[in-house]
Amino acid sequence: MDTPFSQQTLDFLFENRLQDSRVWFGEHKKEYQSLVIEPLRQLVMDLTPTMLELDPDFQTEPRVDRTICRIWRDTRYTKDPSLYRDHMWIIFKRGGRMHGTDYPGVYFEINLDGFSYGCGFYHASTAYMNNLRARILAGDQEFQAAQETYLGQKLFAMEGDCFKRPRYGHRTPEEQIWLERRNIGFSADSHDFSMLFSKELPQKLAQDLRLLFPVYRFLASTAEETLRQQTERELLQR
Repeated sequence: MDTPFSQQTLDFLFENRLQDSRVWFGEHKKEYQSLVIEPLRQLVMDLTPTMLELDPDFQTEPRVDRTICRIWRDTRYTKDPSLYRDHMWIIFKRGGRMHGTDYPGVYFEINLDGFSYGCGFYHASTAYMNNLRARILAGDQEFQAAQETYLGQKLFAMEGDCFKRPRYGHRTPEEQIWLERRNIGFSADSHDFSMLFSKELPQKLAQDLRLLFPVYRFLASTAEETLRQQTERELLQR
């Protein structure tokens, strides 16, 4: 990694959020580019070969609104009026929309506490989760591979809100942790700042994220099936 993150990266994110000022940001835009954007761009480029091995259809252009998030917050749908975020992320996804919910993504986030990385959805649709459960209940082979992979590692934890009342108590506990969710993702959190600031970070991320390849493939193929069903319904309605 030619342009690694540093303590200055975190200091900038903290100070920018504290100032929360367009004027201050404008005066420090060069620091934003060199301390935040350049390391993120470099990380996208470093991880691209591994990500394309996982999914050749991933968006990999190292640009803001392609694989790199904006530092500016969308305040239209939140009570928090802050202009800037104190964390940044990259994401590899299919399609042209970073925040689209059609497909899962593989992400890395830097924040004031360290960093996190993994794969999954920011918000999976109800139709998607219904299809995911149907495949699990049918004993789908891709699910079996994903389940075996997930249970065979201890780095990534499954995340996502669950139903308030259990619905699949008759299934095994290993299946229930998938079936009872309304959203799904897999994440690892780290407070290892020495690794975050190291040129070895891309290598570690690539190695760790390979553990999730079977999981991602199950999530992605479920997304393909969900989109096929949606297209068929739309054609029938014409």
